[in-house]
Amino acid sequence: MPDHLSPHQDELAELALKRVVASGADYGDIRLLDSTTQTIRGEDRRIASIREAQDSGFGIRVLYHGAWGFAASSVLSLEEAPRVADLAIDIAKGSASLARERVKLADEPVHRDRIVTARRIDPFAVPLDKKTALLLETMESVHRQPGIVRSSASLWARRDRKLFVSTEGARLEFDLLALSGDFDATAIHNGRFASRSFNTPHLRMGYELIDDANFLAVAPRIASEAVEKVKAPAIDPGQYDLVLDPEHLSLTMHESCGHPSELDRALGYEANYAGTSFLTTDTQGTFRYGSSHVNLVADNCEPETLAATSYDDDGVTCQQWDIVRDGIFVGYCTNREVAPKIGETRSRGSNRADSWGSVPIVRIANIGLEPGSATLDELLADITRGIYIEGHGSYSIDQRRYNFQFGGDAFWLIENGKRTHMVRDVVYHGITPEFWGSCDGVADRSHRRKYGFITCGKGQPAQSGWMTHAASHARFRKVNVIGGQAGS
Repeated sequence: MPDHLSPHQDELAELALKRVVASGADYGDIRLLDSTTQTIRGEDRRIASIREAQDSGFGIRVLYHGAWGFAASSVLSLEEAPRVADLAIDIAKGSASLARERVKLADEPVHRDRIVTARRIDPFAVPLDKKTALLLETMESVHRQPGIVRSSASLWARRDRKLFVSTEGARLEFDLLALSGDFDATAIHNGRFASRSFNTPHLRMGYELIDDANFLAVAPRIASEAVEKVKAPAIDPGQYDLVLDPEHLSLTMHESCGHPSELDRALGYEANYAGTSFLTTDTQGTFRYGSSHVNLVADNCEPETLAATSYDDDGVTCQQWDIVRDGIFVGYCTNREVAPKIGETRSRGSNRADSWGSVPIVRIANIGLEPGSATLDELLADITRGIYIEGHGSYSIDQRRYNFQFGGDAFWLIENGKRTHMVRDVVYHGITPEFWGSCDGVADRSHRRKYGFITCGKGQPAQSGWMTHAASHARFRKVNVIGGQAGS
């Protein structure tokens, strides 16, 4: 698609929605989407794959007498639009004949806008030889460290051009970018392997994200830490005070607060992939999720974050709101359909689909832990014996997001207020409100970092959601730690 959608796409949308209106439907919308994804991957000092894929199509939703119908097609033609619209209408009418409960959408002002991701450098304009050279040089640098036996590095970029039009009069045009890069080093010692990773966040910005990350400057440290990690002693099981870095906290927040704060899960409407939620509707405003240090804010407006697209796939303005305030659970992620179920008059703007062929569903917002007032050194200083954890590792969590265990990418023993040496095989476990209740300190805003996810599974058929979780370092007291293989 060109920088501005052509009159052909507008005509296609108009044809489809005229059919929807003529059917007597309560509401209808159409999303036309053209996506380009580029992935470059290197392994062991060679370029293993270069892939660029384009995918385009449109999807039509129809709400007829309080029941949904949806149909989609990859054929972008004026002949196809009415056919797909009629199919969506027929499905909605069939659903209405069986529905026991009627959908009523929360009101939303009509928006007409164009949204473009801010970027200094278009990642798709950067020559391939520059990108492959960066990956090759990074892996070469990693292998200069004695003991490194494997390496990998990759770059990923996505551009989405989208048009959303509704029967209410909304027209929203999007030109969205997202980018990330990573590399890792694997070491061997006495028959045991261990890897250490470096990741840029997935963010909505240009190739400057990769330039600013400075892979070549970071590579020697990552390689050295991989070697230290594989030789590190295993941790003794027991209770430890933990200090968790922002990247690690992004996953902990995602699983133990993000998913349970999706209102469709709390209502029992959705249970695929991540189960339901212990944050049922009777807990809103009263349930103690964590200590007074824990303030979790949903912010779909923060620049560069993945869910900050100005509008969601309901055509609702992206917003900021509290999920947890002073340790008390107060708010959900909602869409126009479920918001009225808890008496809210407007959606929070968290309805998103992962493609033109997917139905928009409630997704986790950009939920972040608000900074405190401490420095990282101050968080460490008050620990006699603990563990400092960086990065993501394996994890598991139950179907109500209540009992969990998390590993990590790298671990250091904390002794008498200082990080001393690396340890391995650290897995901590707990119960969500007890774990967050043990938080007694959060570092200040200068320590805050943003980390995103593009593979958040939900729905059936499965969809991959995108969201960012920001945090500063945080301290947790007397957490149960067991030996395991997470992060090894």
